[in-house]
Amino acid sequence: GFCLVFFGQMENDFFTSTFDQDQDQTQFQAPPVQPSMDRKVNIWTGRFEDESPLLEELGISFSNITQRTVLVLNPIQKEATLDVIQDVDLTGPVIFCLVFGVFLLMAGKVHFGYIYGMGVIACCAMWMLLNLMSRTGIDMGRTASILGYCLLPIVLLAGLGIVFPLNNTIGYIITFGVVLWCSKAASLMFITALQLRDQTILIMYPAGLIYACFALLALF
Repeated sequence: GFCLVFFGQMENDFFTSTFDQDQDQTQFQAPPVQPSMDRKVNIWTGRFEDESPLLEELGISFSNITQRTVLVLNPIQKEATLDVIQDVDLTGPVIFCLVFGVFLLMAGKVHFGYIYGMGVIACCAMWMLLNLMSRTGIDMGRTASILGYCLLPIVLLAGLGIVFPLNNTIGYIITFGVVLWCSKAASLMFITALQLRDQTILIMYPAGLIYACFALLALF
């Protein structure tokens, strides 16, 4: 009789605790999320009409690319706004590097590996140098973005090398001017990003060495 009473009490406690747990889970269970019927779906793209564009979600802004490209293509530009170079945009530099490699390929030079290797080394070296020069510092993304955008004149030089040979005196003079153009544009952007003063020549020197290496790929 004692065993029956003992096991009956255990069974009663078990079902009581199980019922309490189920009741607690039911009480604290979140209500099911009802799909919103107000959002309209575009029948052509299958996306919601109030959803952000895909390029915007990926961080690609053509207006920002255009502003930076125009800034680099103006060799007499004396100042740059911080809003233009504040964001990290690597879409333009990647496109410019690919076009640079394609132009060299059309001229009979396969230098994709050199472009990648020199670009990585240049970004790391310039990033360390700028962080030593300034108090605020700069991140690797903006360093690569500025160096990549300022490569555009050398890309145009490589395109010119497809039609006209650059391995002559006129080609050397044009290449020297293009290197100065790139280094001046990069120095202007770095000074604006770091909020430095009277250090244009100091930044132009290492930038000129970097772009001279890329220019040699277009010459030889």
